[in-house]
Amino acid sequence: MPTIRIRSSSGPYDVDFAPGTISRIGKTLARMDARMGLRANRQSGVYVLSSPRVWRHWGSILTRGIRGWRDNHRILFDDSESAKRLETVEQIARDLLRAGADRQSVIVAVGGGVVGDVAGFVAATYLRGVRLVHVPTTLVAQVDSSIGGKTGVDLPEGKNLIGAFYPPQHVMADPQTLATLPHREYRSGLYEVIKYAVIADRELFIYLARKMPALLRRDAKTLAWIIPRCIKIKARIVAKDEREGGLRQILNFGHTLGHALETVTGYRRFLHGEAVGCGMCAATLLALLSKKISMQHAAGIIFLIRSVGPIPKVPALNLGQLKKVLAGDKKSRGGAVRWVLPRRVGKVEWGIELPWKTVTKVAKAFPAMMAEENFGMFGVARRRP
Repeated sequence: MPTIRIRSSSGPYDVDFAPGTISRIGKTLARMDARMGLRANRQSGVYVLSSPRVWRHWGSILTRGIRGWRDNHRILFDDSESAKRLETVEQIARDLLRAGADRQSVIVAVGGGVVGDVAGFVAATYLRGVRLVHVPTTLVAQVDSSIGGKTGVDLPEGKNLIGAFYPPQHVMADPQTLATLPHREYRSGLYEVIKYAVIADRELFIYLARKMPALLRRDAKTLAWIIPRCIKIKARIVAKDEREGGLRQILNFGHTLGHALETVTGYRRFLHGEAVGCGMCAATLLALLSKKISMQHAAGIIFLIRSVGPIPKVPALNLGQLKKVLAGDKKSRGGAVRWVLPRRVGKVEWGIELPWKTVTKVAKAFPAMMAEENFGMFGVARRRP
């Protein structure tokens, strides 16, 4: 079974990626107990945090995997972005307390990015920290959010403004779980895959441009090549900068405007990946207007993003509201927005401040631009980087 090691300040942990990984949850938990000197199935409680829709697909397999534990429980909660709030964290913590969870317990987060973010924050804060295992069931969670230790919840003012860095003890990524995703949600994860290609891997970018039809069909062989490659890219970045003091900021490519779009539309219009796709297009145009990227590379990035499929219509943006949301982004410093901008395919810069008039120019044109097939108002034509 392919295993990728992630280094963290709390110690290394492994990401297992293989079909059928989810059915081996019991063996993984037993090994974790053994490393702590606990008698397997007897001294630690297992608490699965998931959503009703994920549990319908994978609950029976997980139940069989943990039924040997004397204390095993499931806690299901809404996995929509609107439920990613402190109230949800409090309710889960109270459920854990009533169920008898103690410091030797392990939380198993089964689901997509929202489940992982919420469950991770619960694990980081309940009794000042209990063990955490991620079982990501969406593409975006498998290639991105389950790795690197970021946890958090939203405030009305913006995304992930309350959280903690809290690495898991293990990640179990099973590509078979992707088969149950609605197609729109699956496509949403592909934007995060493109992100990795743009920020760090030209070979991956070329592969995606060639294999996008196969990816959209969820071809198993193609996914088996792409997902571990993305995980390894993130592993390298996180090992060098775990707490986002420098290099790790490149992982925010597309997220600055993407998070703002989610916030100003009340988390009801875009899936996270779709908003990131829009954000990557905007960041690429900002780089083009700032003369940081060639037309050829900008066009290649934008058209690969658009090849994933339709994105919900971008509404007209209130510039005052947008400026306020961007200034409140957790990546801003002193109210100044720090952008991640591409220089070429496979290379980006981070911490870039831009004149507001440049941002305004893109923001005003962006809704109409995203509705266009040729991005003609910016002179972008289809070209291969």
